[in-house]
Amino acid sequence: MQDHVDIAIVGAGSAGLSALRQVKTFTDNYLLIDPGPLGTTCARVGCMPSKVLIHIANAYYRRHTFTDMGLAGAEHLRCDIPAALRHVRMRRDRFTAGMIAATRELAGDRLIEGKAVLVGPQRLRIGDRHVKADRIILAPGASPFVPADWHPFAEHILTSSTMFEQETLPERVAVIGLGAIGLELGQALSRLGIQVAGFDLASEIGGLSDPSVSAVAQEIMAKEFPLHTGVSATITAADNGLDVRAGGTTVTVDTIIAAAGSRPNLDGLGLETLGVELDEQGLPSVDPRTLQIGSLPVYLAGDANGYAPLLHEALDEGFIAGRHSFQADGVPASYCRRPPLRIVFSVPQCAVVGQSYADLRDTNIAIGQIDFTEQSRAIVEGRNAGLLRLYVEATSGRILGAEMAAPGAEHLAHQLATCIHAEMTVKEALRLPFYHPTLEEGLRTALRHAGSQLTEGPSPDGLHLCESGPESALQ
Repeated sequence: MQDHVDIAIVGAGSAGLSALRQVKTFTDNYLLIDPGPLGTTCARVGCMPSKVLIHIANAYYRRHTFTDMGLAGAEHLRCDIPAALRHVRMRRDRFTAGMIAATRELAGDRLIEGKAVLVGPQRLRIGDRHVKADRIILAPGASPFVPADWHPFAEHILTSSTMFEQETLPERVAVIGLGAIGLELGQALSRLGIQVAGFDLASEIGGLSDPSVSAVAQEIMAKEFPLHTGVSATITAADNGLDVRAGGTTVTVDTIIAAAGSRPNLDGLGLETLGVELDEQGLPSVDPRTLQIGSLPVYLAGDANGYAPLLHEALDEGFIAGRHSFQADGVPASYCRRPPLRIVFSVPQCAVVGQSYADLRDTNIAIGQIDFTEQSRAIVEGRNAGLLRLYVEATSGRILGAEMAAPGAEHLAHQLATCIHAEMTVKEALRLPFYHPTLEEGLRTALRHAGSQLTEGPSPDGLHLCESGPESALQ
């Protein structure tokens, strides 16, 4: 017996659920298939538990500032790491339970908990069950990558998928890979009192490509735990743990956190049965506008396609795949993507918004910047360190992108993303409100700096004259 459905969605993560919301507007003859566990990567092992850990670590780390502020007793504070990890799991379980309930409610009795395998462009097998689907959306997600030569040390290696299941943590940890996950976990563990050393083959950290911004980020974070960048790290067994070597440095640790990126969950998915060419990573060519694989009625969305493994991107890709899978028979729809936005919740926070320095380094741009050392609100809060660099089209003054390692970068980046989405120029952005004293005033400083380099001279940040209004225009 073979089921026949209008559409099958493989994967009940953020992309798959987003796709399902759209699919349900077209048909009720669908299947949502997931091997489990349900709950989305973000809620179970990603965004949410990591932010709980970071919140605990930052709260504990603030004790170093108490004496200067006249708060006594900081020396008596202690971190109970097993209790902290239990708190992380408690919060994590709340988020996960909510997502599981939402998944079951959204899918209803059309949810199959099992592993789907493609047996052709319109055919799937789930165990002994065979399904013919007129359209298929693949959203199997991705998993942390552990290099093969590290496998002999597996019992000493943690990833973001296993980190939060630990009852306690060892005294010495090496974090290999200083992107978002590595920086966040490495700094959090260091702030909880664990000896941490960070390693990355790249010279820049936190997904930054602007050498000036990355240098500031490294200078600030290296005051908390050592960073070894621009050199490859190797692991060997030691009498009392593992030795991690990079350049002329050797660090002995108990555990390694593998944070060297993720890989799409493609093993055993059956992509080879689609009859299309696969690249060296086993990925087919995907149209970035529609997420369609060639001319097949098959779509690859979310972390699994390697485009941008971020939750908000996965939600958008699920939307695009879900809508296009039913619109492809008519006029193909090409949906506008939002400005790129990546944020690392370290201290200082790192962010890339819009086009990066690497995207623009060979183009005609003006660069405005703000050093937060003397920024008023940052001084008030004792976090006056960091750099924001703003990239502006030199001829038009249009804001193109920015990179930053700065206090409040998550909010500054969102404000800039709005400006970029609206295709604002420096002059237009300077007419937005900036309250005092706020960190956002630092963005105004960067805008003014960029404006001073434009061919038309500094951009004014005054008000437009009003033709009519409840009060007279300011003169």
